[in-house]
Amino acid sequence: MIRSEETIPKANVISQRPAAGAAVRWYAASVFPGKEDVAERHLRMQGFDPFVPRCEKTTRHARRIETRPAAYFPGYMFIALDVALQRWRSVNGTFGVRSLIMQGERPLPVPSGLVERFIALTGGDGLLDFRGGLTAGASVRILSGPFAEMIGRLDRLDPAGRARVLVAIMNGEIPVDLDSRELVAIA
Repeated sequence: MIRSEETIPKANVISQRPAAGAAVRWYAASVFPGKEDVAERHLRMQGFDPFVPRCEKTTRHARRIETRPAAYFPGYMFIALDVALQRWRSVNGTFGVRSLIMQGERPLPVPSGLVERFIALTGGDGLLDFRGGLTAGASVRILSGPFAEMIGRLDRLDPAGRARVLVAIMNGEIPVDLDSRELVAIA
């Protein structure tokens, strides 16, 4: 028989959040479609440290255009874990989470620095902002559209967020007008 005095207080559950240390790594988890917010909230209640990279998504429906924050990787999120100390298997049973991405019997860590880079690119509004470092003459990679994954030189960037990129095609530079959110500066 368990009495209420013998139950674990909620303060102890929250204090199990991992301290920044050498053993804490980021792991990817698959979540149910559109349930990133639910999974993030439930993981935080359990004392885990989740991160969902977000960007603005524009949807059109019935003559109405709506822009709202959405997951940059729909169906996935990142969780900071120390698999030696934390009860990581409880992540798989969290509401909204399908499972951690596994390699055999253990969760597969994401490459070091990847999630940290996404966190550094996250603005005060909680959305990813890839425009950092975009200046005229800089080398850029095009993220989407017919020129996706091509590298070009940023010719100009206007305050409205439009960019002109010179892409090297067939021994010449072709100007391409894009939204600056479709570009990322490369070193």
